[in-house]
Amino acid sequence: MESQMFCYQCQETVKGTGCTLRGVCGKLPQTSTYMDLLIAVARGVGSIDHLLRTAGVTTEQAVGDFIVDALFATISCANFDDESIMAKVDTGLLLKQQLIGLAEQNGVELPNWAEVTWTGSRKDYYAEGLRQTILRIPNEDIRSMKEIVVLGLKGIAAYYEHASRLGHRDNSLIAFMSEALYDITNPDATADALYTLVLRVGEYGVPAMALLDKANTAAYGNPEISRVNIGVGNRPGILITGHDLRDLKELLEQTEGTGIDVYTHGEMLPGNYYPELKKYKHLVGNYGNAWWRQKEEFSTFNGPIVFTTNCIVPPLPNANYKDRVFTTNSTGYPGWKHILPDANGHKDFSEVIEMAKQCQAPTEIEHGEIVGGFAHAQVFALADKIVEAVKSGAIRKFFVMSGCDGRMKNRNYYTEFAEALPKDCVILTSGCAKYKYNKLNLGDINGIPRVLDAGQCNDSYSWALVALKLKEIFGAADINDLPIVFNIAWYEQKAVIVLLSLLYLGVRNIHVGPTLPAFMSENVRKILIEKFGLGTISTVDEDLQKFLA
Repeated sequence: MESQMFCYQCQETVKGTGCTLRGVCGKLPQTSTYMDLLIAVARGVGSIDHLLRTAGVTTEQAVGDFIVDALFATISCANFDDESIMAKVDTGLLLKQQLIGLAEQNGVELPNWAEVTWTGSRKDYYAEGLRQTILRIPNEDIRSMKEIVVLGLKGIAAYYEHASRLGHRDNSLIAFMSEALYDITNPDATADALYTLVLRVGEYGVPAMALLDKANTAAYGNPEISRVNIGVGNRPGILITGHDLRDLKELLEQTEGTGIDVYTHGEMLPGNYYPELKKYKHLVGNYGNAWWRQKEEFSTFNGPIVFTTNCIVPPLPNANYKDRVFTTNSTGYPGWKHILPDANGHKDFSEVIEMAKQCQAPTEIEHGEIVGGFAHAQVFALADKIVEAVKSGAIRKFFVMSGCDGRMKNRNYYTEFAEALPKDCVILTSGCAKYKYNKLNLGDINGIPRVLDAGQCNDSYSWALVALKLKEIFGAADINDLPIVFNIAWYEQKAVIVLLSLLYLGVRNIHVGPTLPAFMSENVRKILIEKFGLGTISTVDEDLQKFLA
């Protein structure tokens, strides 16, 4: 059959090469086309913004906000709503016209690139989107490096949006995103220049993660060791999923004293670790597991669900929960109510709360507790104990198993790997990859749990800080001399920026699975393998033998 779309930004893409008829995630071909158009408009806006900045012309905050929103809305499983995507294109085209006018006023010459000059109307959107497909670039290696840059920028945008909603901004990050969009729009960009740009994306990924870490901890305190309930209460509940902690805080404030309980789901689990969030007694705990199991878990929750970011799985037509789901921020799904912020950025969850009051309490699907809250501040507090355990031989090695979970059966590797690890090894985790092993009874080492959960995929920054701190403590000449192995699972673009950031920090021999990304061409893979030792997983036994040698 003729290709109707092309997307290969997630790990589960068809045959490990690309989705061409419909996204494995459920994305329809026309939605993919409108997303391609939105990214093209973002490239145009970013290119003009970069040239204006280079000429010393100041642009408005709305420009950076649009770029961030456009990038985040097109991340895997974030937005399936054509109208929402086209509305963002509307916004981008209006901004582009304003920027073109600003360039004319200041004598700034603009290139004659389609992304810069195109100013169509809605009747033209689909046709222009087809012209802006990923496959528009004929050279596979050039296309690969440009896409790695785009996907890395999507990860940066995700971190930046969360931080900016808490009042933390960094104009240098916006300036870099515009510069990078200019560079990948340039049809004459060389392979060497693009390779350098790929590494620079990792360089800027580090301050982006640091910005979000600062924003979250300033607002909610440093995560602390917490025992999180995975059972249910007997009152109606609201389930909140995604990554945006500000939405969780506002929901907790508005539900206090209403008789409604709040539960986290998926990547929102770490909300239970922050002092300023866990103080709310009606934050009952976490319901369910990783994002891809939401169809059955949303069905048994009984109450309304709030999506704050990506990780949407399209519901079946007869799903009993499809009429009680709400979206916020850059997310969207046809037919679901979208909650917009007011002029001060606050959201009104009253409609969600009123719906919850009419619902039954959640059906219990498991019970017990899981332990988390081991972000960098908490690990630093345990540093003496950890160093002593390493020096005594009680801890032989740390395995960073951060990243994403997913549907593919070969991801069971990570459960089997965790179970097979010797008792003197500790798992450092963040992201929903943890759901492959965080409910196993793996015990502890001298009181230190063998699974240390730092939080969301957004919190992978913690393990970079911990590695650098251990390098300092042990006086290691190189971060790669430490007893730390990076065996990372990935699904989407926030894992991509984590990988690029680790490469920038000098980490070598990272293993990525279940497969290497489809958007890395064979030649680009060879470069990363030869220069950084990038590898993929094999079997549990083979990998253990290699990692523990």
